[in-house]
Amino acid sequence: MHQYPQRPRPDDQSYEEYPSQGRGGAHQDPQPYGQPHGGSYEQPPYPPQQGGGPHPHPYEQQGRPEQRGYDEGGPRYRYSEEPPGGSERPGRSRRRIWIAAVVALAVLLGGGGFAAWKLDWFSGNGEAVTFGKNPPPAATKPDAGGASAGATPSGDPDVLMPTGPKSDFKQTTKLDDGTIIAKTRVTGAKSGFEGDVWVWAPKEYDDPKYAKSGFPVLIALPGGNGFPANYWSDRSLGLQKAISEGVGAGTSLPFIVIMPVLNPDAKYYYDGSDIPGQAKMGTWIAEDVPAFTKANFRTYKSRDGWAFMGSSSGAFVGMKTVLQHPDKFKAVIASGGEIVPDSPLWKGHQAEMDANNPEKLAQKLIDTKGPEVYINFQVGTKESGKDRMVKFQQQYGKGPVKTTIRDIQNGEHNGWHYVRGMKEGSLEWISKVLKAPKPEAG
Repeated sequence: MHQYPQRPRPDDQSYEEYPSQGRGGAHQDPQPYGQPHGGSYEQPPYPPQQGGGPHPHPYEQQGRPEQRGYDEGGPRYRYSEEPPGGSERPGRSRRRIWIAAVVALAVLLGGGGFAAWKLDWFSGNGEAVTFGKNPPPAATKPDAGGASAGATPSGDPDVLMPTGPKSDFKQTTKLDDGTIIAKTRVTGAKSGFEGDVWVWAPKEYDDPKYAKSGFPVLIALPGGNGFPANYWSDRSLGLQKAISEGVGAGTSLPFIVIMPVLNPDAKYYYDGSDIPGQAKMGTWIAEDVPAFTKANFRTYKSRDGWAFMGSSSGAFVGMKTVLQHPDKFKAVIASGGEIVPDSPLWKGHQAEMDANNPEKLAQKLIDTKGPEVYINFQVGTKESGKDRMVKFQQQYGKGPVKTTIRDIQNGEHNGWHYVRGMKEGSLEWISKVLKAPKPEAG
């Protein structure tokens, strides 16, 4: 049995607190609404495509799409837009070429080669997926609020068994360890928004020893447009693999990873908020996505089992949501993110924007003395934005707001490097904050 990290306060750990560097202060955008959350960087070539589906392109492009004239195309494409010259996305095209090459090689190798190909991560895509193949004894029906599924078989009153109704999941990717990333369509009961959600459960989730235990949840939010896909669902970034390897090394909890779409379209950023007159993306992220997770997975009732991670604009939303709902979420890994809301859709709604401003939310939490929340900033040494993190830490990283800053050496503004930072320490950090699953004895 793996010994998961114990839960001392992360501010007691040996993470370095960084002093102020440079001018600090608020980010000065070079154009209206500036760059997408996260600042400037150099655009390197994309690493090789490894997973199914279109490449997520988790490098953030300069400028917001509505400022660049992208709409459905433009001089440079984003991962959720069509490139110039046609509707075929390069990721799909490369994938088809790659599949054709593999099939041809399998034919040359004979039946054995083809059988081996059938067993890799293409096998089963589009098929129905069931999570939790070893269900515990049936529990009583949940109460009217859906907050409990009756007696918890583990004896831990914090364990919440799936409340239902169950969603229909379809496999999108199979990982090397046999675990599955799957997708479903969710209609938010509170927001009214309908969007795709990808999910991944670690192999421990189907281990009979954990059949009566809850699992911690990590809601992973993408940067960029965050629509129509969540790039953390692409295996090429290695998020799920990093968690699995961390579980094996005893440095990570076996998180359930939930990956919702972040925005309702590819034109604007909605700051993960309920902007008046727009889709209620704040309610979608803070209420509907957790409710969907509780309906389908063994989780925890308390905030000790709930956290966010995100990059760029997703980092902002994750941090904002933790500060806004400290009774529901406890921690966030915020990578290369912005600090304040800046969607153009806030125009004319200053009060509502202030209610979604992490600086004001942090001060409110300090004034009311809790509960404690934990923010782990990640920033690459080759990207900008650290000054904003340092300023936030100096002004608001006190009392119940616990902050750390992790430098990613030679890191740029992209998902691959943020996963590397998680492997180098941020996964261990958040695993010491959240609640571990408890296996049955024996």
